[in-house]
Amino acid sequence: MQFLLALIVAGPLLGAAAALLPAPPGLKGKSPDQAVLRHGVTVTGVILLAALVLALGFDHDHPSKMQATTDISWIRALDVRIHLGVDGISLPLLVLTALLTFLCALYSYFKMPAGPSPKAFVALLLVLESGTLATFAVLDLVLFFLAFETVLIPMYFLIARWGGEGRQAAAWKFILYTLLGSVVMLLGLLLIGVKAGTFDMVALATDNGRGLTTSVQVIAVLAIGLGLAVKTPMWPLHSWLPDAHTAAPTVGSVLLAGVLLKMGTYGFVRIVLPIAPDGMATFAPYLAAFAVAGIIYGSLACLALAKPGNKGDLKRLIAYSSVGHMGFVLLGIATMTPTGVNGALFANIAHGLVTGLLFFLVGAVKDRYGTADLDTLAGATGAALYGRAPRLGALLAFAAVASLGLPGLAGFWGEMLALFGAFDPAEGLSRPAFLTFMAIGAFGTLLTAAYLLLVVRRVCMGGPRPAGETAIADVQGYEFAAWTPLVALTVLAGLWPAVLLGLTDPAVQQLLAGGPR
Repeated sequence: MQFLLALIVAGPLLGAAAALLPAPPGLKGKSPDQAVLRHGVTVTGVILLAALVLALGFDHDHPSKMQATTDISWIRALDVRIHLGVDGISLPLLVLTALLTFLCALYSYFKMPAGPSPKAFVALLLVLESGTLATFAVLDLVLFFLAFETVLIPMYFLIARWGGEGRQAAAWKFILYTLLGSVVMLLGLLLIGVKAGTFDMVALATDNGRGLTTSVQVIAVLAIGLGLAVKTPMWPLHSWLPDAHTAAPTVGSVLLAGVLLKMGTYGFVRIVLPIAPDGMATFAPYLAAFAVAGIIYGSLACLALAKPGNKGDLKRLIAYSSVGHMGFVLLGIATMTPTGVNGALFANIAHGLVTGLLFFLVGAVKDRYGTADLDTLAGATGAALYGRAPRLGALLAFAAVASLGLPGLAGFWGEMLALFGAFDPAEGLSRPAFLTFMAIGAFGTLLTAAYLLLVVRRVCMGGPRPAGETAIADVQGYEFAAWTPLVALTVLAGLWPAVLLGLTDPAVQQLLAGGPR
């Protein structure tokens, strides 16, 4: 188990280095480009297999216990350690990251985005995977920061070199926002480490803030929370996200929405909640207020983009929907209750599955029509996917209703539990305030349904294909292979939520309680 977790974290880095080397003659296949893309599929496939074996070998009777741990001294002067481990909170995120990266590599093998050498593309994809997996596996504050920052450079280049129109400006906006947030976050992490005398996240969570004064906790939560809020992204620190998604290639958007946004909310759960509970309690009402503001803002922005005549970009619309969905995650965390935090973690996974699928589908629509502009897609008779590409239209409608939180699909449980958590927040938090936040969040679900159903009507419905118009391809074999796991898991999580909640709930209970493990 220790070896598996080390392989999962370090394997993609080794694969990235190998991708830059010349392919052996017997493995080149039709061309060196195909060889390196096949290498990306192989490495990410091995990492996914290792993550699944780790999940199968995980002790599901004790999900609150850190498992597969490695603890090696690294920088003795600062007591920084290479400390790795997984519990019921991080395991689902590890598997989700490995799955989405593999599906992106598989999709790229058949549909490589236009841009420079595939060698660099595959190497960057693998470095991005390694940094993300490390973020969810490390248990040292300094290592967490390093892993958190590792993903910025590969994502910057994926947007800047393989993106679409406006990619340079979007990439710079992404890197500047996240770097500035990270600088502030680093100060907060160092403050905790210096004042507590350790950077070990398990020891700090067990102490549950008892070794830190309230003033230190408040300052630390403010600094760390700002850095995490930028990555989440929380309104009003979200403005880098729509530009990044609009310009990014399809696989870049899938990984950005499905995995990278989760790093911010994971940091709130893993670091802020257990290590500085008094500071978190101080800011929880403000976090909840920003969360519900993001829910309403994201929904209204999507409604504006979806209206006829507004030249709304479909990728930009899905990006704004992420601001709203991540608002529910932040609301659940702000309640500081097991119900709310479990809802936040469930919504994290659901958003990764559903929004990852949505970006795959929007990318496919853009490839077929040459645009993601809603007015152009709707046109006089509508893109009419139901009639012209019925499988693609059905999948888009499925992803839309999953995103709006239809009962029986993954999107429902996380948002519902977050609202339940707001109904009865933790002791010391204002219940009237959180009841207000709950009502605003519930109204946001209605707005979400409105804009997603409007998108489905405009893109999927319409008149028959005019005579002489070129037919568009329906779902291809490689697309079916890349999308089917996300559809299946969206249904499974919706019908059988206990699979995920059984992992997260004991770990959340332990994390909020602190004390001996």
